[in-house]
Amino acid sequence: MQQFTIHQGLVAPMDRENVDTDAIIPKQFLKSIKKTGFGPNLFDEWRYLDQPGQPGVPEDQRKPNPDFVLNHPRYAGASILLARQNFGCGSSREHAPWALAQYGFRAIIAPSFADIFFNNCFKNGLLPIVLPERVVDGLFNEVFAFPGYELTIDLARQVIVQPQGQEIAFEVNAFRKYCLLGGYDDIGLTLRHKDKIQAFEAQRLASKPWLAHTMAAA
Repeated sequence: MQQFTIHQGLVAPMDRENVDTDAIIPKQFLKSIKKTGFGPNLFDEWRYLDQPGQPGVPEDQRKPNPDFVLNHPRYAGASILLARQNFGCGSSREHAPWALAQYGFRAIIAPSFADIFFNNCFKNGLLPIVLPERVVDGLFNEVFAFPGYELTIDLARQVIVQPQGQEIAFEVNAFRKYCLLGGYDDIGLTLRHKDKIQAFEAQRLASKPWLAHTMAAA
């Protein structure tokens, strides 16, 4: 999993409440058993006018919706998503944070998130940040007023730095922070103990050599 330490990026405003996971990545794209390739279909029903979108159709064969925020040239390359209440509600599909990350987003700022989506973000290298609604309103006003508006997110210090230098503090669970800073997903956490695991397996095999034959038969 990609580490998250300090990230500076362009902010894109998703000015809608209750954005659900089917809007983030529609159900027809969940057929893939791979964990890659979902970025082009992020917000598919909103990004494109030729509907319904189907897996495997190249972006250059689609008809973009010029009114959708992520299709505006001023937000091209955005890596921080600013959102409203209850972002990521709906079904628990992990494909939603996959699609957001593969599009290029590293962090999402909102007043609240759906619980399962919130947890899935941390497991996939995305940083979801909860801020008071009045603070989020202020950030929306800044983004709309100033093209090219960027924020710097310092996870170690748990602050968002605005262009003028003002800092906004945010809370994050200590264990989740540790995992993001180190780039540890669940498998990565286990592999930190690789030497101990190998030593245990060697010791167990030495004391119970018959296990080698049992494992080979299996």
